[in-house]
Amino acid sequence: MPLTADVKMELAAVRDPRPTARVAELTALLRFSGGLHAIAGRVAVEAELESEILARRVARDLVELYGVRPELHRVQGSGGRAGGHFAVRVIEGGETLARQTGLLDQRRRPVRGLPNKLTTGARPDLAAVWRGCFLASGSLSEPGRSSALEITCPSGEAAMALVGAGHRIGIAAKAREVRGVPRVVVRDGEAIRVALAEMGAARTAASWEELRQRREVRAGVNRLVNFDDANLRRSAQAAVAACARVERALEILGDEVPDHLREAGTLRLAHRDASLDELGHHADPPLTKDAVAGRIRRLLAMADKKAATDGVPDTESAVPAGLED
Repeated sequence: MPLTADVKMELAAVRDPRPTARVAELTALLRFSGGLHAIAGRVAVEAELESEILARRVARDLVELYGVRPELHRVQGSGGRAGGHFAVRVIEGGETLARQTGLLDQRRRPVRGLPNKLTTGARPDLAAVWRGCFLASGSLSEPGRSSALEITCPSGEAAMALVGAGHRIGIAAKAREVRGVPRVVVRDGEAIRVALAEMGAARTAASWEELRQRREVRAGVNRLVNFDDANLRRSAQAAVAACARVERALEILGDEVPDHLREAGTLRLAHRDASLDELGHHADPPLTKDAVAGRIRRLLAMADKKAATDGVPDTESAVPAGLED
């Protein structure tokens, strides 16, 4: 997904100098990309990441922030993953790291959501939480009717915690479950732009918004064209039906047509595509469109009445199939 790759490349280059923001981003990334595992009876912290650049950055942050020495492995693709991915593992000192980051609580129980200190932090820290979560498991689709920014979550509690953090910085997100997998979803176009900008992907936010506006304009033009086409088609069909009925009316009535009604009918046939208002201008003397409509209506009514009396097909019978409406 090209847009997702663009966002992650831009976010991976963001380096917030504030220690609390760096901790928030790293913790969120660890929580949403793998979390805790038991290896040889010990607690290990592991993150599975899509790119080597991001994996090396996570390893560097672990060294700089917590002084641990992670292992970096390339893992071959399997299941739903295309190609390979990278695993960053901390086995030696993994439990201590889990406690420090808040992935384990004081009773050594895994945290189901996100550490409370993360979701109640300052605005830069909350933005860093979203950045870490998106880097771990986020995706962005192209603007359109089904556009969305989504983050796959490890649990329903984690999804709700991320939604709450987003609302505190103006990101209108919702938690939902898709095929049994918790997700956080942002669907509104403006809300997606805000989310990208808050996470630090200002360049992608600008290009996404430009693409969205361009597609909305194109869609609007297409809707107008289709609307105009439909109106023209209906107008043409109505004109054909009206002229067919007038011709049949004049045929039914023959010499019995009053002169003023014959004139209205003849005008309709002479100017088949003209509006009632335009027909009135062609009359001599000029008539209002209501007067023209009234005369044509009386012409048809008189003809239908005579057809019923004579037992012959009425004016409706002359309308071509498919134009009855």
